[in-house]
Amino acid sequence: MAYQRPALTVLARRLAEPRRFIQVLAGPRQTGKTTLARQAMEQFPGATHYASADEPALKDRIWIEQQWEVARARARNAGRRGACLLALDEIHKIPGWSEAVKRLWDEDTAAARPVRAVVLGSPPLLVQRGITRNLARRFEILHITHWAFGEMRDAFGWGLDRYLYFGGYPGAAGLASDRQRWARYVLDSLVETTVSRDVLLMTRVDKPALLRRLFELGCAYSGQALSYQKMVGQLQDAGNTVTLAHYLRLLEGAGLLVLLAKFAGQRVRQRASSPKLLALNTALMTAGAGLTFPEARRDTEFWGRLVETAVGAALVNGCLGTGIEVHYWASRNREVDFVLRRGRRVTAIEVKSGRRPTSLPGIEAFCQEFRVQRKLLVGAQGMPLEEFLLTPAAAWVE
Repeated sequence: MAYQRPALTVLARRLAEPRRFIQVLAGPRQTGKTTLARQAMEQFPGATHYASADEPALKDRIWIEQQWEVARARARNAGRRGACLLALDEIHKIPGWSEAVKRLWDEDTAAARPVRAVVLGSPPLLVQRGITRNLARRFEILHITHWAFGEMRDAFGWGLDRYLYFGGYPGAAGLASDRQRWARYVLDSLVETTVSRDVLLMTRVDKPALLRRLFELGCAYSGQALSYQKMVGQLQDAGNTVTLAHYLRLLEGAGLLVLLAKFAGQRVRQRASSPKLLALNTALMTAGAGLTFPEARRDTEFWGRLVETAVGAALVNGCLGTGIEVHYWASRNREVDFVLRRGRRVTAIEVKSGRRPTSLPGIEAFCQEFRVQRKLLVGAQGMPLEEFLLTPAAAWVE
């Protein structure tokens, strides 16, 4: 029996509720969106219909109407109490898809047709743009994130070190015994496909080579704050800081990297500060690093960056859609690795990773400047890393 992610329970519950909403599964590539939708279809008590826009033939809005008519017919054939669950995969590849879905959904609502709809797509930013423009009050988003440690442990029996090195891509898990083959799969099938296809769907990119180098830089400096001027110097490119900021946002919108703003209590100052780069899956760091698992484990500095990235990625992925903000803080060579804020509740998190410190722990200085409800130490004499990664991120600001 295939592993069932916790998100399946949420999706199944939503589909069983009397009130109808379009369920939107948005997330990066290879995070299990299609599997999740098919598992929901298996549990659905009525008829089902699945279709993907990822097939070679060009798809347009007429294709959406055709698939919708299949669902309508199956709902009619299911009898008086019947219903049909329609799942449309790779929906973001169809220009104007949200307008078509809105019209068809409104027609079914007016006619009381029992059609339920799930749409799937990546990159997350592109999907969100479509639904917020045209599907207001008609949809619910279910954010499908990179797999957490607990999920990889339950699905594949992975221990903590294996998860830190190989990350949270379920499709690549079966290749972990062959490090070179695993790395090529991650770089070619996941990273390159995302950068060369998904990102270019979001907007025009005039310097695709710069975009790729910027992604590599983000992985190399994951867990570190880096000014845009320093990025320009590292990349040795004539591109200006505005272009770099734009490209980083595209990589963030694709679910590869995230930019953490400095916590300052004022959002204007947050935006003006140097961002902290963070890979959202440690596999993005190790696949291109050229270090075998034993070599990475012996490299204290590199392994420390994996630990910090795993903690940060767990927080960002776990807080997505919850209203919890994730930041970092630094001042006068003192740093707080991660800061969580929900409303007025603030939690400061320090990670003891064994990595050589470039700045001093700053929780005491942070607490003197801001009101902090909770202070956490992960690793060393604090909370064990494994326990932290197995705890829902939202629990740290409760």
